[in-house]
Amino acid sequence: MSQPPPPTDPLEGAGPIGGSTGLAIETRGLSKRFGHRLAVDGIDLAVPDGSVFGFLGPNGSGKTTTIRMLLGLAAADKGEIKVLGKQMPANLATVLPDVGALVEGPGFYPFLSGSANLMRLDAADRHASSATRRRRVAEALEQVGLSHAAGKKVRAYSLGMKQRLGLANALLRPRELLVLDEPTNGLDPQGTREVRGLVRSLAARGTTVFVSSHLLAEVEQMCTHIGVMSAGRLVAQGPLQELRSGGQAQVLVKTPDADAAARVLAHLGMVSDPAPGGVVGTRLDGLEPEAVVAALVAGGVRVRGFAVENASLEDRYVSLTGEGFDVAG
Repeated sequence: MSQPPPPTDPLEGAGPIGGSTGLAIETRGLSKRFGHRLAVDGIDLAVPDGSVFGFLGPNGSGKTTTIRMLLGLAAADKGEIKVLGKQMPANLATVLPDVGALVEGPGFYPFLSGSANLMRLDAADRHASSATRRRRVAEALEQVGLSHAAGKKVRAYSLGMKQRLGLANALLRPRELLVLDEPTNGLDPQGTREVRGLVRSLAARGTTVFVSSHLLAEVEQMCTHIGVMSAGRLVAQGPLQELRSGGQAQVLVKTPDADAAARVLAHLGMVSDPAPGGVVGTRLDGLEPEAVVAALVAGGVRVRGFAVENASLEDRYVSLTGEGFDVAG
């Protein structure tokens, strides 16, 4: 299998991390090894302030390990980390109060209610005001659609409800940055839509949201920027539309003359594959669609339909990682 291309590096040529960069998260050469396995291999992340950044990659690609290093839950072997403009982990105590996180699934006391769990967690936060605790807990539960289950014991919660409660915990105080690892795990379609709407509303208020997910459709609808991990390396990052446009467009030709169409396209230097129904799909490779149609007609091909399809995020993902997407998580 060929190696994926190196990512476009927005930090290329820069010196050590420092100064105001307009980035909520910035890493340089971040690496982590477990025994002989290099789990994270020298990545340079650049997450813009106010963005919704989708962090994608197959299982075992290094996503969760990276998140754990960003939050001080695991020590990096090499590299630098800056979160909300401050070096990490040196400034964990001052940075983490402004960061809400849901990582590797929420953990709660099963014999306490959802509301009581949040009250205990908030009380453990020395930066949280006790005077406003009840109001903030109620507001967080309402934000994630759990007001009706506030008094129910968590052991009776479904997986999706526990995931919502984890989100509520991350939202107990205003945050500059939210780090969410698979936030829609276990949610039904309605819950997934609600989380998507919540993330958008938080971003609209200026919160940066860093989302690790395996759901491409959700990422495309929710995120403004994307980073793709493969085998511990960051193989691409940037605005969503920019990454999409990096993929090759395809043309679809509907014709009863599929063989003749394939010969014309081959003459244009385009690789084609006849498909059922006389449709030939091929890479556009920079040619103008009008020129392709003109060549087909000049070659005696009866063109009944012609369309240009831009590469989807899934196409781009597969081309970068060489793997299909694991929709099962």
